[in-house]
Amino acid sequence: MRRALTALFLIAALTGCATRWVVDSDVHSFSKLDGVAPGATYRFDRLPSQQAQETSQGSLEAMAAPALDAVGLRRDEAAPRYAVQIGARVSAELSPWADPWYDGPGPWGWGPRRPGWGHPWYGPRWPGYGGWYGPAFAPPANPWYVREVSIVMRELPSNQVVYETRARNDGPYASSRDVLPVMFRAALQGFPNPPQGVRRVDLEIPRAQKSP
Repeated sequence: MRRALTALFLIAALTGCATRWVVDSDVHSFSKLDGVAPGATYRFDRLPSQQAQETSQGSLEAMAAPALDAVGLRRDEAAPRYAVQIGARVSAELSPWADPWYDGPGPWGWGPRRPGWGHPWYGPRWPGYGGWYGPAFAPPANPWYVREVSIVMRELPSNQVVYETRARNDGPYASSRDVLPVMFRAALQGFPNPPQGVRRVDLEIPRAQKSP
């Protein structure tokens, strides 16, 4: 249903009927916090692999910082009460709206009809081989983007995890710099006492933030 609604929204956007860009995220949070004092301080912590990617990790932290500020936390690298670890993953898959009967130019198409088979199958155009129509399809043809963000908060100095949250979104929009900050906001909805279980959080991208 969500993909159907996303497709309808995309069609409306392309025809100039839509003026809102809503990011729908599936959020799952776990908390050991009873409450957080207003203005509680935090610092960003990085895994060794994240330390090796200083530029990209710094960009992610800059995306997450406004969401942390919005729930009453204040960044203070010198005197933090909490350590916060940020993560994100973006991957491109075959769009669920791609045409499985496509037989145009490119490395993918219908394989040869083999003896004993009632029909050919869809896959890479390797000589003598068929293939499989599925996640192995290579973008950029009909890309569908899957994004996940995570926030893990540890209390200092014990380093005990006291809050963990994740948000997932998928859709046709390529602009991660617009979508990821909104997903961090969604991941922190309900902080520090979020609802139990997976929930749907819909947040609009501010108009001034949208990329041209």
